[in-house]
Amino acid sequence: MSRCAIVTGVSSGLGAALAAELLARGWQVTGVGRTAAPRLAASGPAFRLVVCDLAALDTLDAVLDPLFAELAATRPAAACLVNNAATAEPVGVAGRLDAAALARSLAVNLAAPAIVANAFVRRCVDAASGADRRVVNVSSGAAVRAIPGAGAYSVAKAGLEMLTRVLDADVPAPGFSAITLRPGIIDTPMQGVLRSKSDGELPSAAMFRDFHASGRLAAPAALAAKVVARLIEGPVERGRTYDATEL
Repeated sequence: MSRCAIVTGVSSGLGAALAAELLARGWQVTGVGRTAAPRLAASGPAFRLVVCDLAALDTLDAVLDPLFAELAATRPAAACLVNNAATAEPVGVAGRLDAAALARSLAVNLAAPAIVANAFVRRCVDAASGADRRVVNVSSGAAVRAIPGAGAYSVAKAGLEMLTRVLDADVPAPGFSAITLRPGIIDTPMQGVLRSKSDGELPSAAMFRDFHASGRLAAPAALAAKVVARLIEGPVERGRTYDATEL
């Protein structure tokens, strides 16, 4: 039987690297988002993109429910949802944020992962089968540390970590596990956006510029190989938060 993974946010960065690593290990991969990295689109029939705007919350279930029903019907030996998609915008301190931009950020970074996970559990988790079913929520150290000017992102990631704990409490099915990954600082377009901001826009911008200047940014592909081997294919502890330094 096949192994299938659903990865949100595969246009670049960690999401694209995870999808590529899973494909290299023989998984069937479905990307969910507006676009996919060119290397994924050219990788053949094992990869497909389901085009979806994760900020359009009222349309998500209509897209996701048939997708997960189709995947469940194939009775894969393992199925893993990786809630990876995220946006760093808007940046700015409280009192200066645009309301619409703030709502979009929370939609992409928190509400959408909750909706995607809900659809995955509804269609793909079968208590009777005990088959391996996982949700990996990609969080950040920002979930437990308030970074000046990045409050919207921090609030959403804190909520995402609670989503992991809620899934663990709500879904006792054998074979099911929900975990959180804090991937550390990675060389991604999001980091580029953050270090491009002025100190006035983002009071912590100097920290992000220093990450880059000091060579502290990890390569997405190297981290993806560890994540797949350890957290997607290996045994995990239900409800736990894993840090990249443990992998």
